[in-house]
Amino acid sequence: MVRRSGAAARRWARLLLGLWLFAVGTFLTLQSRLGLSPWDVLNDGLRRRTPLSFGAAVILVGVALVVAARVAGVRPGPGTITNMLLIGVFVDLLLALGITTGASTWPYWARIVLTVAGIVLVGLGTALYIGAELGAGPRDGLMVLIATRARVRVGVARALVEGAALLAGALLGGKLGVGTILFALGIGPAVDIWFRVFGMDASGRPTEATR
Repeated sequence: MVRRSGAAARRWARLLLGLWLFAVGTFLTLQSRLGLSPWDVLNDGLRRRTPLSFGAAVILVGVALVVAARVAGVRPGPGTITNMLLIGVFVDLLLALGITTGASTWPYWARIVLTVAGIVLVGLGTALYIGAELGAGPRDGLMVLIATRARVRVGVARALVEGAALLAGALLGGKLGVGTILFALGIGPAVDIWFRVFGMDASGRPTEATR
């Protein structure tokens, strides 16, 4: 019983650390003011084309992805709900603290560095929280589904997911920027590298070599 409780505590600690790092990475990309992430471009496009607010669009897209993944056989877990709730809370907390206020006035190269650092942290956070095996968030559940069904690297699956969101958002009139392109091109390799560092397969479980 004690061992099980300890293992559960470690998984939750890994989940929460991963979500925190994911939020920090998201915060850094926002502060660079170089463009929305591909999914936020989609949310922005929906906001422009429908009566939905930006926040309502975020919720609607998240729910739709969870339902689609469930229909395809991916069950949501406690990590799925925690992801949907805590990342936004963490980002709001960081924004309220006023960290890196004025980053939009930094030299262009420094804002690029800030964006790249954010992408790296989002990739690290993704690998950590999915590796907790408590359920993937809406977008990452779709990534895992594609990677396992199509038998491709998780980075390739993430790039496909981000690319589809970016294309849909652009068609709907969502706001693009250099940071958007950097995120779309960089997040797949970032996630893939961290999955390899932690010895995880496409579903987030340890590979045979690391068990």
